[in-house]
Amino acid sequence: MPLIDVAEGHAHQSASLAWVGMEGIDLPLRVAGRSLAGRADAGVSLDDPDARGIHMSRLYLALERLADQELTPARLHEVLAHFLDSHAGLSREAFLDLHGEVLLPRPALVSPLAGWKAYPFAVRGRLTPEGFEARLELSIGYSSTCPCSAALARQLIQERFDLDFAGEESVDRQAMRDWLGRERGIVATPHSQRSQAHLRLRLSADVEALPVVEVIDRVEATLGTALQTAVKRVDEQAFALANGQNLMFCEDAARRLDRALQEQAGVAGFRLRVVHAESLHAHDAVAHSRWNWPGEEA
Repeated sequence: MPLIDVAEGHAHQSASLAWVGMEGIDLPLRVAGRSLAGRADAGVSLDDPDARGIHMSRLYLALERLADQELTPARLHEVLAHFLDSHAGLSREAFLDLHGEVLLPRPALVSPLAGWKAYPFAVRGRLTPEGFEARLELSIGYSSTCPCSAALARQLIQERFDLDFAGEESVDRQAMRDWLGRERGIVATPHSQRSQAHLRLRLSADVEALPVVEVIDRVEATLGTALQTAVKRVDEQAFALANGQNLMFCEDAARRLDRALQEQAGVAGFRLRVVHAESLHAHDAVAHSRWNWPGEEA
């Protein structure tokens, strides 16, 4: 006895739907040469107003083409095309969002130590009558030291110096060195905060591989104060030096990234958002920028 298919019936009200599908599908992915546990959101438009629904199982089964395969724009395009082929007459647009965290080895600044760091990412594919587009989203952590706080700390150190050496015409070099090494000398330090760069990148039509590692490396090199993993004291000292010589407001970080991403191969446009999680205030400092990203606010 054949099983009943209620999807063959008509909906009580005729209407097209912009998106129908599934969210949160577990899927093994491979990104930057590394396997990871990913999640997929998959769907198609329902353009036939009289159709009861779509064939969700066909979308689910098509995702197997991505399982444990290196994720590329071409493979993403292939799956989206299969979505539409399996919904001929019902759908004109297909959508696929893939989420996860790529785990990369990151070396210490000076010592031979290294550790692992996770970078949240999303890959979003769209196939419409106008064509195929792929986007890459990344969140990258870094440290930021406030320039204003650094200037105020230096001022306090100068005032303490005037107080401790008042009346002296000159200061012995060794005495000065000893003073600088005491807590009484360095009476104030600038405040730093753990910060985040959130990137949304439109990939070029001819890009063959997802530039995940390339973008992460460029962002961390541009900002100069990437969050560390395994460290020794020599690495912590080098990190303190990097922060001290690389002061930045959120505006500074956003401008640096804007310039760097415009020069990044494979990127056709972007929106970026940097967040400095203030250690002075209970709120965050935020800056946005965009390039070649029409139709949306920055």
